[in-house]
Amino acid sequence: MTVRDRVRRLGSHPAVRATLTAIAFLIVYLALALPREVDQLTPAALVRIPVELLLGVALLLVLPPRIRRTAAAVGGAGIGVLTIVRVLDMGFRSVLGRPFDPVFDWALLGNAREFVEGSFGSAGAIGAVIAAVVLVVVVVVATTLAMVRVARVAGRHRPTAGRAVAVLSVAWVACLVLGAQLVASVPIASRGAAALAYEQAGQIPASLRDERVFAAQAADDAFRATPPDELLTGLRGKDVVLTFVESYGRSAVEDPRYAPVIDPLLDAGTARLAAAGYGARSGWLTSPVAGGGSWMAHATLHSGVKIDNQNRYRSLIASDRVTLGSAFHRAGWETTSVMPATNRVWPEGAFFGIDRVHDGPSLGYRGPGFSFSPMPDQYALSAFERLEHGRTDRGPEFAQVELTSSHVPWTPFPKPVAWDAVGDGTVFGPQVEGAEPADEVWKDDDRVRAAYRDSTAYSLDTLISYVERYGNDNLVLIFLGDHQPQTLITGDGASHDVPITIVAKDPAVLDRISGWGWDSGLRPGPQAPVWPMESFRNRFLTAFGPEQVQGR
Repeated sequence: MTVRDRVRRLGSHPAVRATLTAIAFLIVYLALALPREVDQLTPAALVRIPVELLLGVALLLVLPPRIRRTAAAVGGAGIGVLTIVRVLDMGFRSVLGRPFDPVFDWALLGNAREFVEGSFGSAGAIGAVIAAVVLVVVVVVATTLAMVRVARVAGRHRPTAGRAVAVLSVAWVACLVLGAQLVASVPIASRGAAALAYEQAGQIPASLRDERVFAAQAADDAFRATPPDELLTGLRGKDVVLTFVESYGRSAVEDPRYAPVIDPLLDAGTARLAAAGYGARSGWLTSPVAGGGSWMAHATLHSGVKIDNQNRYRSLIASDRVTLGSAFHRAGWETTSVMPATNRVWPEGAFFGIDRVHDGPSLGYRGPGFSFSPMPDQYALSAFERLEHGRTDRGPEFAQVELTSSHVPWTPFPKPVAWDAVGDGTVFGPQVEGAEPADEVWKDDDRVRAAYRDSTAYSLDTLISYVERYGNDNLVLIFLGDHQPQTLITGDGASHDVPITIVAKDPAVLDRISGWGWDSGLRPGPQAPVWPMESFRNRFLTAFGPEQVQGR
């Protein structure tokens, strides 16, 4: 007897046939019964009656046998694809706090790979890509084969299958009318797969229309024709440093899990900087993104238009819109950026008006990496001082500095050392020896939240310490969060707000923004103004322009 004959004989055994049928039904059932949110993935949440399964089986029962198999295969493949989209949607809701966009969000999968590579190395990234491809193929093949088997068995037992569909349909209607739930927000009468398919299909034309909407918004630029000598006249002679603190959101300041550490640090920082002669004003901006997509928040602040998807970002950098960086460049400032987590050419620098880009490899770091962040924030700021701010042969400068030590996965994170000891970064080597791997910390949600809190505190304290050590009379520091962290940290329903602060020693600088209503100090209060992040560019260029520009 050949192997094929043995497999065929085994497959004809009643117990094996029943088991395979049960597995096939379970695969289709689970694919259609999955809830929308990660935290809803509990056994009780899977006790549902998917209307799509009832309608699908009913349709298969009335089709001729020849067509039934083809319809089942096509339907099963569709269920598999929809399952992949559902998992992506679940991930986007969990991490970024928004649904998956089937037109624009595929580009973000490349960024996800880069994040895995930065956090867990090249081998981890390659393994993740291979696993993802294999998973997609397995899911689609499994749902296709499962649906074909369900159709074949239903066709053999049409009366029984018909009665089962009828009884479950009555139960579905009853559960729908009663609003029956075993888990909050997860109805037993499930229609989630159909709703997801409808939403995704409707999102496609909406996303395509967004291209035209954005083109009109980007073309409306009040500062495109402003002469260079009318730009930023209120900051002449100042060194302006724009600093993004990764994942520094409103939750860090107001959530009781983090505020007891972050708020005293900010208040103490206000006192420390006041002792050094600095004043500060703080407010809130609403970021276009949450959980990730830092570059879109950066572009929004710079450009004065909302950048909340990759297509808008690509369209923006292909335009001639004035950014904060290009405004400083046109007005005569030297412009530079320090981007420690960027390890490749950054052609967008020209659009943002940046003369010199200092990426990670060019900063000369010789110490260990800290999870995603290739170097501690203290080293990045020390390199900025050495390469740019501390130079005596330069004029006024505009610099964008990105602080990445508070980037997910937030562990391990560095600890401060004496500024004179920073050197080439090798001093940080002992800090990672014996450090617990991020994947171990991530087994405990409370430990992850503590790591977020402490790494954010490190970034803020390091920035305050930098101003104390290297600030001068002409320094104007603008620092803000790029976006809120993911929902594991913030909880569901958190805003997209991030703190923003302007620090200056010259009182005339803060006088220019006295009409903004921002709170004194480094910590914005709950009643401080909340503006869309895209409104900042116009307000800033207006506040620091000549009187005739301010009157626009």
